[in-house]
Amino acid sequence: MSGHSKWATTKHRKAAVDKARAKVFAKLIRQLEVAAREGGGDLSANATLRTMFDKARAASVPTDTIDRAIKRGTGELEGVHYSEVTYEGYAPGGVAVIVECLTDNRNRTGAEVRKIFTRNGGSIAEPGAVSWQFHRKGLIALPRTLDEEKIMDVAADAGAEDLSDEDDRFVLVCAPGDVHAVSSALEAAGMAPEEPELAMVASGTVPVAEEGEARRVLRLLEALDDDDDVQNVWSNFDIPDEVLAAVTAD
Repeated sequence: MSGHSKWATTKHRKAAVDKARAKVFAKLIRQLEVAAREGGGDLSANATLRTMFDKARAASVPTDTIDRAIKRGTGELEGVHYSEVTYEGYAPGGVAVIVECLTDNRNRTGAEVRKIFTRNGGSIAEPGAVSWQFHRKGLIALPRTLDEEKIMDVAADAGAEDLSDEDDRFVLVCAPGDVHAVSSALEAAGMAPEEPELAMVASGTVPVAEEGEARRVLRLLEALDDDDDVQNVWSNFDIPDEVLAAVTAD
């Protein structure tokens, strides 16, 4: 499994906790506002907003909350102006990390992200130092109970590029702008996806086979993800299943 898949699984477990769920809501609302501000509030004409809308609904964000976020983004309602900023760095073991933030104070966010890296054995890198190892993709998760061949037949016609087996689920990969089309095609065929996502997918992975190092890597990623301004944390680690089971059993 890729680093993204492992970290997505970790985040999925955390989302079951009420406090973590509140953080997820807050982050999705910011993403909706920014997507609406940059591409307009029309879901049919703004693919990024459509994906964020679908993701928010999958996370059970109330429709009226979503509508208000979109209106703040388009200027129909007053709200805080958030700007996007991305940081790159390394976790222990040379694992590449991309941190995507939405903030109303770049100085505060930059200082906090740098502090989190330093306190957890990582280091900030110059822009472009690690991002060349990642590509922006759309990811669509589906339960393993569905038929793999049927998924690919339907999804390929709608624009899906690949299908991977992630232990407890299938994950479709597509271009960012095709997420809604692929999701809609699956729903029409009776195969409702679990959650759409725009992700930075690593082109290669860094093996992390030692348990202590795996703990340090995950500790840094979790600390970053817990920051209110951080929206997404992407990484390219590859932790063996038995090691991952040991470090997440605590």
